[in-house]
Amino acid sequence: MGLKPLSIRKMEDRTKDVYEAVVVMSKRAKQVLNNRIMEKMMDAAIEDVEMGVYDQVVDENPEDYVESEKVTTVAVNEFMDGKLEWGESEVES
Repeated sequence: MGLKPLSIRKMEDRTKDVYEAVVVMSKRAKQVLNNRIMEKMMDAAIEDVEMGVYDQVVDENPEDYVESEKVTTVAVNEFMDGKLEWGESEVES
């Protein structure tokens, strides 16, 4: 489940700018994390949630814990496999 060393050469196959690659992967990692949080909130079905603030701490059984792949690993793997598409947004002046 760990992240393997990345070859800069393979990264340059996807984009010529390494900094752009890092930004794309980090934004994708944030999307994956936000999706997981939303799924967890929807699964919990807490009715007293207002504006994303919880009034109660939900106790979770350690035996029910399911380890999922880290969001950075997911984002990097998607980037290296060519599953991500991105473009530059137009800046209004």
